[in-house]
Parts: sequence; C-alpha cells; structure tokens
Amino acid sequence: MAVSRWRMLRPADAPIPLPSAGMQRVVALVGRVAPTDATVLITGESGVGKEYVARLVHERSRRSQAPFLAVSCAEFAETLLETELFGHARGAFTGAVQDRPGVFEAAGRGTLFLDEVGDVSPALQARLLRVLQTHEVRRVGEVRLRPIDVRLVAATHRDLAFEVSQGRFRHDLYYRLRVVDVHVPPLRERPGDVAVLMEQLLARAASRMARPIRGYTDEARRLLLRHDWPGNVRELANAIERATAVSDGSLVDAGDLPEAIQRGVVFQPPVHAARPLREVEREYVRLVVRRHGGNRRRAAEELQISLATLKRKLVDPSHVEPQARF
Repeated sequence: MAVSRWRMLRPADAPIPLPSAGMQRVVALVGRVAPTDATVLITGESGVGKEYVARLVHERSRRSQAPFLAVSCAEFAETLLETELFGHARGAFTGAVQDRPGVFEAAGRGTLFLDEVGDVSPALQARLLRVLQTHEVRRVGEVRLRPIDVRLVAATHRDLAFEVSQGRFRHDLYYRLRVVDVHVPPLRERPGDVAVLMEQLLARAASRMARPIRGYTDEARRLLLRHDWPGNVRELANAIERATAVSDGSLVDAGDLPEAIQRGVVFQPPVHAARPLREVEREYVRLVVRRHGGNRRRAAEELQISLATLKRKLVDPSHVEPQARF
C-alpha cells in the first residue's frame, strides 16, 4: 500500500532526549500513556516540538514496529483533506481514476498523527468523530465501511477549549481527542534544552550537507543561547540549517547566523518611557507573526482580525514598507 503522500518516521528523525524539567515531565507522562491505546492531544505553540512528542508516543507503544504517519490538517483544503484522511473510490470525483486508501487505512496497526487538528472544518469534525466512535472508515464515494486499527495522536497550537466555547470546534470531538492532554512548553521556558538541541541539530545538518563543521565559536554560541526563540524549535532548526549552509569553516561563526539572531532581536514590552499605543500594538502584532514563523494568516487568526487589518497594523507610518505578499 503506497504511503508516500504522508510523512513517515525515519531513524534520522528519532527524538532527541532533552534535559529541562518541563520536557522531563512531558516524557514521564508519555511513558505512562504510550503503552495504552488512549488518544493523545498535544498542545503548545507553533514549532514547539509537538511532532517530537507524538513520535515518543509511537516509539514507546506496542505499535512501534508499525507505521507512524503524520498529516498536517492545515495544509489541505477541506475536500482534499477529506480524501487524504478517508480515501476515495474510483469515479468519486473528476480525476479519481482508481481506488485510493486514506491515511487512516494506510497507518495499518500503527500510529496516525494529525497535526493542527484545530483547523479541521465542522463537516470534517463530524466525520472524524464518527471514525473515533466506530473505528470504521468510509471512503469518499463508497457506502462500505472498513474497519481500522490505528492509534490517534492529535496536536494543535489553538486553545481548543476556547474554540469549543465559540462554537468553532465540536465539544464531543474535543473530549474524544483529549483523553490525555500533553502540553509542550515553549522553548523560551526551557533554555537548558537549547544547548542540547544546538549540538544535535548541527550534527544532523552537517552530516546531511556533508559539511566538516564540528561546533560553534564562543560568540555564535552566546548569541544562540540568549535568543528568545519565538518560533521555538522550528526557528532554532532553521537557523542552524542556514548557518551550516553558509559557513566556510569548521565552526559556525556569529556571521553565519540569521541577522535577527546576530542583532539580538528580542521583543520587550515598554517599561519606562511612554510610547504611542499604535507603536506598541504594531510591535506586538509583529511578535505574533514571528511566533507563527511569518505566517500572517495564522497570526491574524490568533489575533482574531482580518488579514487586511493585520497588514495595516504592521505598516509603520514613518516609512513605506514594500508590498507584502501573502
């Protein structure tokens, strides 16, 4: 059965042991629930390492020798996500020239990780709830129900309890997903993990790119350790990947790091001098955009404003910024 459309766990992706108290609590909880088949909901900011935790659940479960498949629900339009999850029958729609299983079937007796499950539409929420209740899946364009045996792990950066209160997420699905709730703290709250991740991520990047890099200069290390990492582990990995690609020596130097890290850009709320409210608001909006890795649509959703309003709030009236592309 072809599963190339979905990400699978590879040996090189094995989770990195982290020393912080926050992650040790997460790992301890995972150790208790992994041997069961309980559904797990992983919460935390974007880029914080939720897939890392999902892989721990899989590796420490009785399903560890079966597939681990991951799908980001935010990457697909509703109709495409429906066929990705549940599959389709030949002739179900234009272009459906053959039967195709969905990821629930392809995961076999393994683990299915649904990332950004908070982005699923109400219609698909109903279908997902049905699958969790019956352990059966119906492909698009079919009436036949197919039994499945898969462990579901879901993740979201959203506050699903708030989404339920606003009527945007089904309360019954929320409780089905949240049998065990695992919250992953942001990287800024676990600085001890940064030093470990720096070494591991550099070793992986250098090996993948065949670069003879064995460490960091003192200045590069200092800059990395003092950064607040609003983009969490994803931002750290991208910074090290970039540094590995541009470095021309055996050590990553400060000049190899992204400019924001070199300049030590850290958001600080005003403390002493009073500042115009518009300026403070613009700085906060920019922080939210950074936290979402530059994704303005997701930042606008978190702020509960339109994309046009977000764009307007980002503009500094003292100068004209280049036209943004979305």
